[in-house]
Amino acid sequence: MSSHVSANTAAESGVLPERGPDPVRVTLHVNGERRAVDIEPRVSLLDALREHLGLTGAKKGCDQGACGACTVLVDGRRVLGCLTLAVTCEGHEVTTIEGLAQEGRLDPMQEAFIAHDAFQCGYCTPGQIMSAVALLREGHAADDAEIKEWMSGNICRCAAYPNIRAAIRAVRDADPDRDAAPGTGSGA
Repeated sequence: MSSHVSANTAAESGVLPERGPDPVRVTLHVNGERRAVDIEPRVSLLDALREHLGLTGAKKGCDQGACGACTVLVDGRRVLGCLTLAVTCEGHEVTTIEGLAQEGRLDPMQEAFIAHDAFQCGYCTPGQIMSAVALLREGHAADDAEIKEWMSGNICRCAAYPNIRAAIRAVRDADPDRDAAPGTGSGA
């Protein structure tokens, strides 16, 4: 008897058909746009974004999930692009730093990072901003200690941490609805 499951049987049983090892068509919804790529199932979300879709905002820092430079949002939640398989993001909304600006206007967090000089070399900045946007949505910005704790997965080798916290506080404090509805007002 064959070990392969037919497509109809697979759909009925909840068992998904095998994909790979050869490249497969993967459709990602990135920054509000459907994008199809042919990639091997083992390709990370970070590599799919950077190498196949030309979205180079998310950076490859450690490629081990330790630095946060590759942070993007999947369905509004922070994920490390280097540790997330692109195929697992099918059917989910992926937001990158390129997708934060709306109608030519920077997201309030992007504006705050500029206003508070919350970057130096800029390499970690996209991941820091994406994490900061999610941090506010999650309601983890009550004080500097909480911001520091919930941003601890994002490393800044230039040590711009005080300015990063200042930018996050500025966006937090500028949102009058923050306490009433966590996760609104960040613009993303």
